[in-house]
Amino acid sequence: MLRFFAHRIGEAVVLVVGVTLLTFAVMSALSGTVARQIVGQTASSEAVQQKASQLGLDDPFWVRYLDWIGGALHGDLGTSWFSGETVNSLLGGKVPITFSLVVGAILVSGLVSIVFGVTAAVRGGWVDRVLQIVAVAGFAFPSFVLGLLLALVLAVHWRLLPAFGYVPLGQSFVGWSASLLLPVGALAVQVVAATSQQVRGSMVDVLQSDFIRTLRSRGISPASLYLRHGLRSAAPPALTVLGLQTIGLIGGTVVVEKVFGLLGLGTAIVSAATQGDVPIVMGVVTIMVLIIVVINLLLDIAYAWLNPKVRAA
Repeated sequence: MLRFFAHRIGEAVVLVVGVTLLTFAVMSALSGTVARQIVGQTASSEAVQQKASQLGLDDPFWVRYLDWIGGALHGDLGTSWFSGETVNSLLGGKVPITFSLVVGAILVSGLVSIVFGVTAAVRGGWVDRVLQIVAVAGFAFPSFVLGLLLALVLAVHWRLLPAFGYVPLGQSFVGWSASLLLPVGALAVQVVAATSQQVRGSMVDVLQSDFIRTLRSRGISPASLYLRHGLRSAAPPALTVLGLQTIGLIGGTVVVEKVFGLLGLGTAIVSAATQGDVPIVMGVVTIMVLIIVVINLLLDIAYAWLNPKVRAA
């Protein structure tokens, strides 16, 4: 088990280094005119060169990347090239928004996928067909389109939930929950569509297996048969799909935050990338990758708990 986690952590380190290195390379290639943007179009060439030297743009690529990653390892993500504010303080209030969206979407997707998948596999017939049609329809809807529809119906027309803004958890739990319901719902639909189909397929295979027939012949209650034995055996493949969907969720937050007026990491990276503010872009990318790593590590722990073969290996 210890080797399993060590292997996963090693993969996470390689992923973080690889993604940040690639992002730094791309942003460095596009930041040739950023010094001119900062000092203004009417500034002299000497002023532009001085600003470029101040930002370290004259240094070799590897020197600049190693300087950045050395600061990041000490918790210093740098300073914004345009505002002069530290990246840590700029992103401090945005991380809880995006983290709440992603974790909320994962939890909602997991629960709804289990209900849909197990119900479709156990009931079969028209229930199975209806749930599959609903899943396919949900997968066909982009998250931003669904977000606009939800905001129009539930917020504008029926006035049940707020259409814009975010309420911090420390300020009001009810307000925090209400501000997340619509964006989390918009993000979760496509994940539910993919994961519920995997739960259904795995559950159908498990229910046809010999050990389930044996347990049924011994008079095990349906609830224990389906949830304790059947779902536990069917869950690992679904967890794999759910982990893969996490990457799509991170990308979906960029659009959903715009739709619902949430000033999270997605909004920050769009603004920073447009300006060419490399420290902010690197900070946002690093935090997003870490969110993906943490969520997938938790899913791996659940996978190892459900699958004894993984623990044995």
